[in-house]
Amino acid sequence: MEINDKNPVEKDELTGDKLLSGHDYDNIRELDNRLPKWWLWLFIITIVYAVIYVFVFDVIKVAPHQEDEYNKEMAAAASLAPVAQAMVFDTLIAPLTDQSALEAGKAIFDKNCVVCHKAQGQGLVGPNLTDNFSIHGCRYYDVVTVIANGVPEKGMISWKTQLTKDQITQVASYTMTLKGANPPDPKAPQGDPCK
Repeated sequence: MEINDKNPVEKDELTGDKLLSGHDYDNIRELDNRLPKWWLWLFIITIVYAVIYVFVFDVIKVAPHQEDEYNKEMAAAASLAPVAQAMVFDTLIAPLTDQSALEAGKAIFDKNCVVCHKAQGQGLVGPNLTDNFSIHGCRYYDVVTVIANGVPEKGMISWKTQLTKDQITQVASYTMTLKGANPPDPKAPQGDPCK
């Protein structure tokens, strides 16, 4: 049998090697062609790479596996998260100082907060907001967080579903202005002193 007029199927054109593998099935004959050189070299390179990879990562353990690198990065990020978060919020979120925002914050405070903190922030059920002590942090970010998320174990509800973000920042800014005031009948200090 011939492929074309010049070359028989049974022999390789260049080497003269036998091409038929001897495998016949349903009158179809299988050829035994050589693999291309580029394919063989690529195959050899992948085997060498796999051996080096296993040696470096599993035998002598010079380099960490990607899962170990991921866990290490996540642990580092978790340890820095509170510090980084505080730095971001301290630089990007500052108490509002314009009079209209503080008046809006006072109106919200008078409507929602005086029941627990009294009219001048001196504290009743809730802590005294005028002294230099705090249970949940002294920074503006801490005040916003407490107002937004609440402190359920102390009886303070979360206000983030009842107040908008602007209203929360307004009332938080207003409560920051209460620090250092000297109201009558203040509640005893609670928490840690603010620095």
